[in-house]
Amino acid sequence: MGESGNGRVARHTLVVLGLLLATLTVVFLGYETRRVLTWIAIAAFFAVALHPAVTWMTRKVRFCKRWLATLLVYLATVAVLGGLVTLFVLPLAHEAGQVVANFPTFVEDLQNGRGPAGRLIERFHLLEYAQNNSDRIREYASGLGAPTLSFLRAMATGVAGIVTIFVLSYLMVLEAPKIVDGFLGLFPPRRAEHLRRVGRDCARTITGYITGNLLISAICGTLTFVVLTVMGVPFAGLIALFVGLADLIPLVGATLGAVVATAAALFESTTAGIVVLVFFVLYQQLENHLLQPLIFARTVKLNPLTVLVAILIGVELAGLLGALLAIPVAGILQILARDIWDTHRGRLTAEPTAGEDRQAERAAAAGAADTHSALTTSAAEPELSRSTNTRND
Repeated sequence: MGESGNGRVARHTLVVLGLLLATLTVVFLGYETRRVLTWIAIAAFFAVALHPAVTWMTRKVRFCKRWLATLLVYLATVAVLGGLVTLFVLPLAHEAGQVVANFPTFVEDLQNGRGPAGRLIERFHLLEYAQNNSDRIREYASGLGAPTLSFLRAMATGVAGIVTIFVLSYLMVLEAPKIVDGFLGLFPPRRAEHLRRVGRDCARTITGYITGNLLISAICGTLTFVVLTVMGVPFAGLIALFVGLADLIPLVGATLGAVVATAAALFESTTAGIVVLVFFVLYQQLENHLLQPLIFARTVKLNPLTVLVAILIGVELAGLLGALLAIPVAGILQILARDIWDTHRGRLTAEPTAGEDRQAERAAAAGAADTHSALTTSAAEPELSRSTNTRND
């Protein structure tokens, strides 16, 4: 008995040590490959977002095979992104040429205090500060070689990451049916259909988040363009496009766009800068308290408090990437939590308990149950009355 007990303890100890070693190995590998895992997560995010478009095309166009639909959708995506980049690069290149050609005149205006920038420099005595600290500024400029090299290396890594994310997401969309069918084939038919519907709800959450975020950014960019155009700020379209793209980033994106737009307006005139600043303060209140709760409540099914908490936790855990993925991840966790809750209450359902369709079904079922109960009660009342009258007689 003692030997068998010792053997059992030894086996349990080995199992615990093995699980601990396996966990440490997984954590170590995850940390060492965190960059690749980040690329995979972003690729999966975009694959889920573009998958409905590919599926719609394969269903509506008879001759369109999945590989062709995937290729066309990704070519359209690349065309849109390329158009946005072109809208930025061409005006910037043109403006850079003008700056180089007019640089001597610009420097002379700064020294003499002419123009909006010259008046600002004269008001805050920036030229005197630069002359008094010329040695320190020169020393700082000479030390920019190493950071510049690191920046170029980071840019090269970023380009490689973008290409990798594009290829990964393309392959994920192309092979999605095979992957999903192979995974669901491991389960019984009822459970497989249940998991398929849960996954469909999770995918709908991601698509809804992207749609809602793009809609909010479009509203922000349009209103910014109108205000900048009315105030006569140059390159209003370019600045509004930058503000709209920056607004895609939760928490800090709108502030970044507001800083750039306000600075551009200040260079035009002080009045324009103040008007643009007031506009962004008011718009932030409108977006935070009306647009985001209204749009995300319809697309992601999250209340505003959950959205804010999710973004804060995402920023703390993964920085900018965490802020971008916080809302869809919170929506997916909400769907899974509701489904697990109903499952563990002993009412295993063939479809997820979250999502607009399921909520409508629940409301209809509740209404049918109430109607059935009322009809049963009304039908039983005459019988009870007759029984009572018989006993009284």
